[in-house]
Amino acid sequence: MQLVVAGIVYGLCLLTSLVCAALVLASWFRSRTRFLFWTGAAFVLLSINNLILLLDRVILLSIDFWPWRQIPAVLAVLVLLYGFSRRVE
Repeated sequence: MQLVVAGIVYGLCLLTSLVCAALVLASWFRSRTRFLFWTGAAFVLLSINNLILLLDRVILLSIDFWPWRQIPAVLAVLVLLYGFSRRVE
């Protein structure tokens, strides 16, 4: 039962990050604001992180994806920080 609930929660987190990425990137296509592009890219990377989390904790229990989950998470933070730093200029 816990595994089913965890799968639902992780799936909803994945869906939420995908919807956020789609909305931000759609806004970027309309306005071409660089900050929206970097924010959308960060949400895409966070979606990948959530997908790997779902695989790690619910689907492929015998394989540890912890190091692979950290890569898109760190990249998302770096992309967002770069977008913030470019915003100041």
